[in-house]
Amino acid sequence: MKKLFKLILNTIPRPLLIRLSYVARPVLAFFLKGNTFTDPIDGKSFKSFLPYGYGNQRNNVLSPSTLSLERHRLLWLYLQNETDFFSAQKKVLHFAPEQAFYKRFKKMKHLDYVTTDLNSPLADVKADICNLPFNDNEFDFILCNHVLEHIPDDTKAMQELYRVMTKGGMGIFQIPQDLKREKTFEDNTITDKKQRAEIFGQYDHVRVYGRDYFDKLRSIGFKVDEVDYTSKLSNEDVIKYCLAKGEIIPVVYKVDSASSAE
Repeated sequence: MKKLFKLILNTIPRPLLIRLSYVARPVLAFFLKGNTFTDPIDGKSFKSFLPYGYGNQRNNVLSPSTLSLERHRLLWLYLQNETDFFSAQKKVLHFAPEQAFYKRFKKMKHLDYVTTDLNSPLADVKADICNLPFNDNEFDFILCNHVLEHIPDDTKAMQELYRVMTKGGMGIFQIPQDLKREKTFEDNTITDKKQRAEIFGQYDHVRVYGRDYFDKLRSIGFKVDEVDYTSKLSNEDVIKYCLAKGEIIPVVYKVDSASSAE
């Protein structure tokens, strides 16, 4: 199973994977039904989750029903329990929309929900994150998760995210991050896909972010909260929901100069 999933992930283009997953998902969910692990996004339980990973594969992390990973389930719990995302009127911009969230967010009548990406079949607006076709101060809430590690000029991308966010707006910009690494690592001379997957975690990643990621966001102008939400959950819930203990959620805010000086 692990070898099969790794082969699929590394050979089938992502847009096609998204389309194929709609067929495979109900079949996988049926065969893995059980009571050991629960996906908080849809409340369904399974005897095990699926493996996932392009380089070093992780076991028991991919939900058979929503295809959520640890980061998606953690984000769902955070949004549900710690924010007004599920109740307040907001204009939302969602980059590279994940299947686990897409249909659910689109059905929420209080959200003016816009999706964007260069290649995703789920995107309403096909756009380059470094040159967005949106107005200044347009979106109250921005989700940009596991996107920036693909972008060669992530500084320009962060500047665009800041530009289109409303003053007082909020965003969550999750990335694959090595918290043991002080500085972000990049090496454009590594071009072999297999080697890139081993070093960067995925064949199409261009860097491994270190702890300096948060300060880079601050240098753009964002106020940044480094939220370790698993520390607020019980160990039993961390295990039940198959979360990554200690994963940090980068929660960002666009504040005016007076607020940021306080």
